[in-house]
Formats: sequence, structure tokens, C-alpha cells
Amino acid sequence: MGRGSMSQPDSPIKPRHPATDSMVIDPLDTNEREGGRSDSSSATLLEMEIDDGPPKQDYLDLEKQAAAHASRPGDKVRTTRARLTFWMTLNTIATVAIVFTNKAIFNDPSFRQSQVAFATFHLFITALTLYILSRPFISLFVPSPMRLRPMLPLATAMCLNVIFQNLSLTYSSITFYQIARILFTPTVALINYLFYQKSIPRNAAYTLLPMCLGVFIISYYEPKSTHHPEAEQTSMLSVFLALTSVLIGSVYTVWIASYQRKYEMNGFQLLYNQAPIGGVMLMILIPWTDRLPSVQITPVNEWIMILFSGGLAALINLSQFFIIAGAGAVSSTVVGHVKTCAIVALGWIISRRPVTDRSAFGVILAISSIVV
Repeated sequence: MGRGSMSQPDSPIKPRHPATDSMVIDPLDTNEREGGRSDSSSATLLEMEIDDGPPKQDYLDLEKQAAAHASRPGDKVRTTRARLTFWMTLNTIATVAIVFTNKAIFNDPSFRQSQVAFATFHLFITALTLYILSRPFISLFVPSPMRLRPMLPLATAMCLNVIFQNLSLTYSSITFYQIARILFTPTVALINYLFYQKSIPRNAAYTLLPMCLGVFIISYYEPKSTHHPEAEQTSMLSVFLALTSVLIGSVYTVWIASYQRKYEMNGFQLLYNQAPIGGVMLMILIPWTDRLPSVQITPVNEWIMILFSGGLAALINLSQFFIIAGAGAVSSTVVGHVKTCAIVALGWIISRRPVTDRSAFGVILAISSIVV
């Protein structure tokens, strides 16, 4: 997941969302549509009308409120600069580690056929983590329970998002996997423009062009590479899975924004409702979709890595709360850039590619566009 994981895309024009990293997921922009919600007659598939209870009049950005309250004396989530730096560092290390850990797990052929089970494990780890963080003796956020029926579409999208991100990581090199995720930003921007008539600043739009060009160059040359160990792991199937993952993740992001506007929830409250539902949904599918590895013949170190991956997911969820509460959008974006650059650089080094590799220009172009 992973951010598989769990783990619920980093972008220079949007804040981070807590759900993304926990499943190796990065839900993106959740800004509301300019001019407010449309009526039900003009609703589209991406702007879902949820008929569970009366509509709310205003969308309260609870995460921004948490950031404002964090600076007030006596607030329970008050974060000093040193403490915030600690949580940012922990979040970065955990996010980078979970990508490489999940990749190592999926390199085992037996676990490649257990994608749904692995996603289920991460969703339940996320649900348990959020449950503990919401208890009165910790009380980092207040749960906002929702009925099952309106949550089913969003939980389904979350499950597909997690599974396809894991598949993309399984059948791609780490460098290509992470670079492809950069496309979340232009894809979400395109969906917002087509279905919400919401545009972005012209200068921001210009940065999307080299970003898309860089990913295209990598997608073209990566499957053709034959002189490095990971060449066989990146194929046209890898490109298809990566692009499908980006599309599903972008739609999921838009739906998150719709639910947040409707129910006035922050990311943790929404994920608190989604994760257990998604975990149960996937658990039902395991007998028909997965071929689980034998416990007797699977090395102990594989199970240790799986538990380690779950622990990283919990750390990502915990640290993300303090980052959202103690830092603004700019700081969160910087953390996202650092994680992307670190994963791409380490993935390139581990693959032992030469600097003259033809896809290197695409990597540099894509990375430069998110930093600008």
C-alpha cells in the first residue's frame, strides 16, 4: 500500500492529506468548488450528491482550524518548532521506508498473489491506529461516525486506489512508481476543470507541462532499458497499472473533497469511517482473489517485514496529524517534495543505473517541475 499500503502524490499546489501516506497513498487536493455546491440536477459522477441527511451550509476547514488552535497556549496539540521538525523527519523516514519495505515484500512471488490481503492488513492497521488516537486518553481528534450506505462508494474507491498502487509498485521499478505518482497533480487539476469548472493559476499550469513531459519520457524509455537489473520489472503493463492508479486515485481525491464539504469532516474523521469498511469489503474478496502463501514455508523475515510495514503505516498516520496541526500548507508541501526526491534518488541508486540512462532526463524534468 501501502502509502500499499497504506500509505490515505505530492504537489506544489496543494496540501497533504493524512490518508495518502498511511497506505502508500497520497490523497490530494480537497479544496471546495468555487461558488459552492451545485444542486442535484447538475451533479456528476465525480461530484456525488449524498442524500443522507440535510446538506450543510458551509464547509469548515477543520484541519486549518487545528493549525490555528495549535498556536494557542494550553492547546492539547500545541507543537513547538523542534517537535514539529521531529514529526516531519519521522514522517519522511517512515514514508520512504514503507515504499522500499513493500517493494521487498512484493518481490516474493507468493506475496505478489496476495494483493487484496495485504491491502486489507493495512486498512485494518489504519483503522486501529485512528481508533486509538481518537480515544479520550489521547483525543487527538474527535470521531464523527457516519452511516454505512453513504460511505460505501468512497470506501470502494479507496480500496481500488490502494490495490492499484500496490500493483503499480509490484510491477514497476521504485523510481518509475514514484515518478508516475507526480501525475496526480495535473490529473486532479484536469478533473476539477472539466467537472467543477475550477481553474488553477496560469503559472501553476505552466509547471504541469514539464511535469507531464518528464513522466512521458520515463514511460517511453523505461520499458526499453536493458542494461540495469530492474529493467525487466518495468514494462508496458507497469505503465498501464501506474496510469490506472493515478486515474483512480485522482477520482478518489475529488470524492474526498465532496464528502468533506457535505459532512464538514477533516481527513482523519473521514478516514476513521472509511478504513474499517474498506477492510471488511476486501476481506470478503480474499478467498476469490488471492493465493495466500503457506505459513510453514514462508521465511520469518517476510512476516517481520509485513509487521514492520504495518508499524510504518501507523507512524505515518500519527506523524501526519502533528504536521497538519502544526504546519501550514507550504511546510506540508516541502515535506512532500523531500519524500518524492528521496524515494526517486534512492530507487535510482539501488537500481545502479548510469547517469547516462535515457530516462534520466525525464526524471530530472519531472522532479524539477514539482520543486519550481
